[in-house]
Amino acid sequence: MNIQHVPKIGISSVFHSKHIDPANIDVVDNDIALFDTESIISLFDGPSKLEVLSVGLCLGGSTNFNISLRDYELVPGRMVVALPSQIIENRKVSSGFKGIFFAISKNLLEGLPKMGNVLSLFFYLKDYPCLDLTPSEQELVLEYHSFIRKRLKNKEDAYRKEVVVGLMQSFFFELYNIFRNHAPVVSTVVSSKSRKEHIFEQFYESLIQSYQSERSVKFYADQLCLTPKHLSGVVKEISGKTVGEWIDEFVILEAKALLNSTSMNIQEIADRLNFANQSFFGKYFKHYVGVSPKEYRKNR
Repeated sequence: MNIQHVPKIGISSVFHSKHIDPANIDVVDNDIALFDTESIISLFDGPSKLEVLSVGLCLGGSTNFNISLRDYELVPGRMVVALPSQIIENRKVSSGFKGIFFAISKNLLEGLPKMGNVLSLFFYLKDYPCLDLTPSEQELVLEYHSFIRKRLKNKEDAYRKEVVVGLMQSFFFELYNIFRNHAPVVSTVVSSKSRKEHIFEQFYESLIQSYQSERSVKFYADQLCLTPKHLSGVVKEISGKTVGEWIDEFVILEAKALLNSTSMNIQEIADRLNFANQSFFGKYFKHYVGVSPKEYRKNR
């Protein structure tokens, strides 16, 4: 099979996936999907890029997967939260695996009320996507999943979407409380977004859109009408990483995903990621990964 890109997972691809029986999934428009079958991480063979936020709770069995090329295991009572634009890959699913799952579009997420320090939560989930829930927390997630699915099935309700969106808002407030219990770093204070936080969010959105073709700090600074020095200082202060480190992280993850999941040759991948030539791409990749692109692909 000639695959030239990393597959993307959105609400539509979840609903139409050959891995999921349509009878086991409920959706509303292109914004929300709930199902209780194999995880969203098993929709494709090989790495896939999320276009949704996904929340899953394991009820039985286990599954091994990676998010942004870091390995994780989902076991009973453990919840996973994967963020939009992350690259996710299923590695192994046990025969008795069972779970419940929510998938929420970026558009819907952006319309939800702000709760607490969203950036601190973002950084926490990026590094720690799995949480072991208490029995009462598991029961809470199960109750929301069951009740929201019941409302989704009531397709005659004229306000079906509005009711479901309201329930999802409540669910996210409950999730935030769960994160607060497990991660003290996640602030409960709801405050106005600072200018620096706003700059970081704009930078991050620009990076998601442009990292495959642009790797200079000046490009991203120009997008925000800032000097490279000012942007670099803000990003470092807010995230703990430099602009260059963010760019390199995204480029290397994309390169690894393309090497893992596509039939593109190394020259084609170098072209896709806007490197001057294959040699320059090879040196860049080896500097960060420790092996050449060819060796990395061979060892997978």
